[in-house]
Amino acid sequence: MFLDLQDRDKIEYYKKMLGAIGSLSRLFSESDSPFIQYRVAENLFCKAFDAENRSRTDCSADASKNGIGFGIKTFLENGSSTMQKVAEFNGEHNLFRDLEGEEKIRKISELRNERIEVTKRMFGLESMIYHCVTRKRNRIIVYETPMDLVDINNINDVVAKQNVVSFKDGINEYSFNITKSTLYKRFITAEALLDFEIDILDDPFDALEKFLASEKIGASFVGETREREHIFLPLYSVSHNEKIVPERSGLNQWNAGGRARGSDEAYIRIPAWIHRLHPGFFPPRDTAFTLLLPDGRDMSAKVCQDGSKALMSNPNSALGQWLLRDVLNLREGELLTYDKLQRIGLDSVVIYKNEDGKYDIDFTKEGSYEDFKNEALSSDGDNDNEAVED
Repeated sequence: MFLDLQDRDKIEYYKKMLGAIGSLSRLFSESDSPFIQYRVAENLFCKAFDAENRSRTDCSADASKNGIGFGIKTFLENGSSTMQKVAEFNGEHNLFRDLEGEEKIRKISELRNERIEVTKRMFGLESMIYHCVTRKRNRIIVYETPMDLVDINNINDVVAKQNVVSFKDGINEYSFNITKSTLYKRFITAEALLDFEIDILDDPFDALEKFLASEKIGASFVGETREREHIFLPLYSVSHNEKIVPERSGLNQWNAGGRARGSDEAYIRIPAWIHRLHPGFFPPRDTAFTLLLPDGRDMSAKVCQDGSKALMSNPNSALGQWLLRDVLNLREGELLTYDKLQRIGLDSVVIYKNEDGKYDIDFTKEGSYEDFKNEALSSDGDNDNEAVED
């Protein structure tokens, strides 16, 4: 699918690094199965194959390259098949909690499919696959398998046992844990693309001590890497303690009265406290800057309106075309609602400021803006919960 088409030197580097990481497993576990932490697996895959790291965006892809999205999985082998988590729906629990049996499973499957489709539109992907790094006694096995949509019209064998509902769709076998709001898929070990032995060191601390004492250490550590300055912005407002997307402002600005408006007019609201606690993050009002989109395109943007409360594109329609049409797949004239954001599990964006004066924008999971805001206002000593209005 992907790995078997890569340059041999990149594959060898990937294999070598997996082996080196696996050899240090006894830093964490006494097991004879190598330990590969999932973030390490994601970062190594991106480094080895020059892929874009998407793990900071809470979506169905951990990485992407050449129009392919990758879900990077690492887990212990359990025979030739094992059930592994593929999605959590804690934030969407109210959408299916009152449903039963197949009706609940159909709703979960719809949410799962919509997440995959949104991820593809967000990053301009043509296909999605799972890249699996599995482990068993002193070995690592790597294989790939399609990230299929659930065939909702072919759901069958729905069996409920206590808090778990299992089902099939003619392509894959799934189970849904009601208590954890988590969907699992059975991964069957296909033809291995890599299968090699790992020499797990009995004393990895001794190896690290020798490394630290070597002459290479001065060239290996170049100092602490600073995280890029960033902020989170909500795609919603709060009215009477309820999250909403206003019908005539923000991302639905196209629906406002007062003058004729284009069908894609939209802006992302910038709360006042952002400017107060992050002065100078954005250029001055009406000063154009480049906003880099998740799919690699760039957009001219600026902050506008009184108090610099709006992040807009230039022309104004570009933001709505990208966010409302390309990503959220809304029809012209269709209002964006918070329910729609909740269905895909993404209700805010994160914006990173780069050293070259450009900015990156990515979607983030439900609650990201709230966490960011609460931490910032708590550190600032401001306990105002900020009644939000546009």
